[in-house]
Amino acid sequence: MARVDVVMPQMGESIAEGTLSRWLKKVGDTVKRDEPIFEISTDKVDAEIPAPSAGTLAEVIVNEGQTVPVGTVVARLETEVGAAVASPAVAPPAAAPKAETAKASPVAAASAPAMAGGSPPQSESREPRLPAGNGNSLEERLRTKSSPLVRKIAAEHGIEIGRLQGSGLAGRVTRRDIMQFLESGGSAPAMARPSLHAPAGVDAHAPAVEPWAGDVVENMSKIRQLTSDHMVMARRHAAHVTSFFEIDLTRVARLRQKKRAQFEQETGQKLTFLPFIIRVVVDNLKKHPVLNAAHNGSQIVYRKQYNIGIAVALDRGLIVPVIRSADDLSLSGLTKSLNDLAERARSKRLKPEEVQGATFTITNPGVFGSLMGTPIIPAGTSAILGLGAIEKRPKVQTGPDGEDVIAIRTCAYFSLSFDHRIVDGADADKFLADVKKGLESYPES
Repeated sequence: MARVDVVMPQMGESIAEGTLSRWLKKVGDTVKRDEPIFEISTDKVDAEIPAPSAGTLAEVIVNEGQTVPVGTVVARLETEVGAAVASPAVAPPAAAPKAETAKASPVAAASAPAMAGGSPPQSESREPRLPAGNGNSLEERLRTKSSPLVRKIAAEHGIEIGRLQGSGLAGRVTRRDIMQFLESGGSAPAMARPSLHAPAGVDAHAPAVEPWAGDVVENMSKIRQLTSDHMVMARRHAAHVTSFFEIDLTRVARLRQKKRAQFEQETGQKLTFLPFIIRVVVDNLKKHPVLNAAHNGSQIVYRKQYNIGIAVALDRGLIVPVIRSADDLSLSGLTKSLNDLAERARSKRLKPEEVQGATFTITNPGVFGSLMGTPIIPAGTSAILGLGAIEKRPKVQTGPDGEDVIAIRTCAYFSLSFDHRIVDGADADKFLADVKKGLESYPES
């Protein structure tokens, strides 16, 4: 018999640690090669990790809920001699100091809309400290290797990451660290003492909540923590305004009904309203480029890629997989991408890069019956479109003889939340008006 190490994998270039959220096998269980044996959560994605070899789970080293560096041995498999397969080669972060100073400069790249952010602090103190040093030590170089989102926030607020002592791996500054720094007023002395408004360990300015008799207290899942932190940061970051339009989808409903049977027979995919909406949205993002842009300090970054994030509700939280180059896809291509990403999001098989790089986001709470809402704009973008419930409504229309009549129409409310720092109300309303026109006159072909 031989033993094979199972390690914490690296699920993205900037990811230095992961949380082992759940074991799918227990000690003594037989596992097949590539069979999922545990789940992890990182600051990018949740995923199931397969066994590197067939055998028996002989030892569990890292327990559920623990956060450990990439490359850490989390378990060992007992295998037949000759069947052992080397664990994935992953260099732990401490072994990769080269050229870190080149990566430490702030960049404006956007992170995943609903999953961006740093891991929860693992040290005893949640408050970053100002370190001494000239920035050239190994520890300081490792510390400045923060996520793109952290570097973006630092650049926009003129913060030098290397001057902060973070709570992540090797003192890595996480998003939570930098947000606490900003909430404290951005001054070093304020970071060295607990908030005057809340006890240690409680977010600044938030009242402490005491459980009452009979209450049930649960720890947040990793994805719920990240969603929570990202939403608060995104709401604070952008100047949110929301516009609403009612759009008549009767024409699209008829086209969908007409094409449905043949489409599903040819592609094996269910044809919904969403691919029609995405096509019209992308066409009009080209006409209104500020809606496909990002705020970057005193600059506006106009994206020339059209990567559409689609919010997917999961039992454990929210995730936003991204349809890349949506402008290059046909109706069937959009449908296949939508269904594939949604299915893999629910089964925890998304790759980190598949939840990053959205330039515009669509969320569809209407499937749950919601009529309208004011969605939060994902960081690194300028707008998000919310789709309300699609339903039949009585509408007043002018008949062929010029008389007004009551007609039954298929309608929905569309809401557009936009960042008023770079998008004016007129820009947002013109975009929505063109989306309305495009859907109400959708071409037959």
